[in-house]
Amino acid sequence: MGKTLWGADSDKPADEKTEEELWIQYHKERDPKIREAFIKQYAPLVKYVAGKVAVGMPHSVEFDDLVGFGVFGLLDAIDKFDPDKNVKFKTYAVTRIRGAIFDELRSIDWVPRSVRQKTREVEEAIGSLEAQLGRTATDQEIAQSLGMDEAEYFKTIQKITSTSILSLSDVWFSGDENDKVSFVDSIESPSSLNPDVIVEKEEIRRVIVRAINELPDKEKKILVLYYYEDLTLKEIGQVLEVTESRVSQLHTKAIIHLRSKLTNVRKGIV
Repeated sequence: MGKTLWGADSDKPADEKTEEELWIQYHKERDPKIREAFIKQYAPLVKYVAGKVAVGMPHSVEFDDLVGFGVFGLLDAIDKFDPDKNVKFKTYAVTRIRGAIFDELRSIDWVPRSVRQKTREVEEAIGSLEAQLGRTATDQEIAQSLGMDEAEYFKTIQKITSTSILSLSDVWFSGDENDKVSFVDSIESPSSLNPDVIVEKEEIRRVIVRAINELPDKEKKILVLYYYEDLTLKEIGQVLEVTESRVSQLHTKAIIHLRSKLTNVRKGIV
């Protein structure tokens, strides 16, 4: 970061400090000059996240609007980042930026009502079925419970793909303002398999991480590669040697499974 962080009051000039030292100083002193420098330093990250979110969105969703929404997430990340926790700021900021974008998209309700209804139907069917089975349901079982054949079920999954990324940022457990936990906060980076780096509440963390770990291996890999390694769906397809369309389908299925599992937990079913 170096000389971009000019003017911070300390015993050592700002341009001689490491980024870690500056985060510690900002966390203690809330120096507005350090905050401004962090904003400038990480502004490109907002465009990067907005670009990823924009993929697959309808043309009515403007890229510049996504960037504008994401700026609020960056500001929130800078103000709330705790350097004492074992997590890189970029990882933390990407989550907050993405969440801010999705929050605004939800507020303008851009998803068609028919698609939203179909998503609920599939989610409820999976939740009910998996509560009965006590395990992750197969595609064939889910399709049968919905009164569809597998081909029709896969077409339905493809139709609701545009809503699946939003779902990962939903808050599923919330006490006070500091207790909010979302799925994306609990996906573990392969380089750090300790969920303590993200979530504070042990029981909440245990439930969410268990739900993620119960996913089929390929679906779990897709979540990690997309949300923590920042690979595109096309790049993930190359890694897993499947088509981009198949990755999109598996991503959607993973999110729906997580939603149904956590909904069951909240209802006390499992």
